[in-house]
Order: sequence, then C-alpha cells, then structure tokens
Amino acid sequence: MKKITIAIDGLSSCGKSTMAKDLAKRLGYIYVDTGAMYRAVTLYSLRNNIIGEDGTVDLDALRDRMDDIKISFILNEETGRPDTCLNGEVVENFIRGMEVSSHVSDIAAIGFVREALVRQQQQMGKDKGVVMDGRDIGTVVFPDAELKIFVTASAQVRAERRYKELLGKGQEADFDEILRNVEERDYIDSHREVSPLRKADDAIELDNSHLTIAEQNEWLMEKVRAILPES
Repeated sequence: MKKITIAIDGLSSCGKSTMAKDLAKRLGYIYVDTGAMYRAVTLYSLRNNIIGEDGTVDLDALRDRMDDIKISFILNEETGRPDTCLNGEVVENFIRGMEVSSHVSDIAAIGFVREALVRQQQQMGKDKGVVMDGRDIGTVVFPDAELKIFVTASAQVRAERRYKELLGKGQEADFDEILRNVEERDYIDSHREVSPLRKADDAIELDNSHLTIAEQNEWLMEKVRAILPES
C-alpha cells in the first residue's frame, strides 16, 4: 500500500499532538512529536543551568552540549502512544509543565538547535508512512509532504484546554498565566528569524476551536482518503 508523509503544523496548544497520534495509530504510521523534541532540549537546559534565572540562554554552553542530548520515543503500553525520552529517561510529564512551556519558544528559536533537530526529524521520516506535527514541518522539514494541515484555534480556547490538561494531571495551573504564555508563544513562534511559524501555501487550514476530538479525527481521515482512497 502506498504511504505518504503527513505534516501537521499550527499554533501552540491546538491539540496537534493528540490528532497526529490518533491519525498515526489509525493508519499504522510512525508518529513524531517535534514539539516534544524542543521541549526535551528545554528541559535539559533548565536542569543543567543553561537557562538562567532571568531566562537568558547560554548559547555557547548549549551548543557544546547538543551532542549530549539524546531524544527518543518509547511506546507507552497503557496509552498506546509514544512517550518522550531524554537520555533514556521518560520525561513526558516533565516537558508538559509550565516551566518548560515558558522557555521552549526561546530554545526553538535558536538556529543550531533547529538545524540539529530538523536533521533528526528528516531521518525519522525518510521512508514515508509518518505523521509529524510541529511548527515548520510543512515548510522546512517536509516541504514535499503529500498532505499538509495547519491547525488554529482562538488563544482563549487553547488556554482553557491547556489549563484543563494540567489540572487533569494533578499539576497546579493559573489560567491567566497560561493565556499569557499562549499569546507570547504565538508571537515568538511567528516572529523568530529561523523557520518562523507560517502556513504553507498548499496546507489545508483547520480551525478546531469548536470541534470535538472525534469530529476533527473524521475531518482528518476525509483529507487522507482524498489522497489514499483505500484508507
């Protein structure tokens, strides 16, 4: 059966990872959460004092340590979805917290970090049969992807989702702080010099502000069937 590359880009906290994971599972494809990779680099930087208390990133230290940062994914038998590993440690819950969220856009804006992770991402998807989500998958990582989706939702809706997600994990959460973080990340992601967030010219836009997970999953499958009728 023919396999394709599916690129899902969009704003932060749009539920891209959830829809990409579900789609990959349904198609039997490999799923790669590129946002988790940048979050893992951010977590490493926080743990190793590469990010200062004032939020400043020690670029020389991070550049010297990039080869020490090994990111992989391991299947979670309970959820049936992949968890992110940093140097062999499962860090899925750690990378979703507000501390990492507050710094990840700054880390993701660093040219040598993006170059290193893009190389890894392209290697992961070289044989197709992959669903990859992030900020620059359809524009930089896989500009020739057969299906490109760009996901949007209002900042208010995205903050509410993030707030409920953190509470559901038993973590403390402040809605106003989350909303500010969402808006700041939108600005940083779309204004960075290296691979800024933008919709690819041939991407299909999905505003999922008022869609259920089931509705957006069916919408995605309709787009896949248009390319792969046998799916």
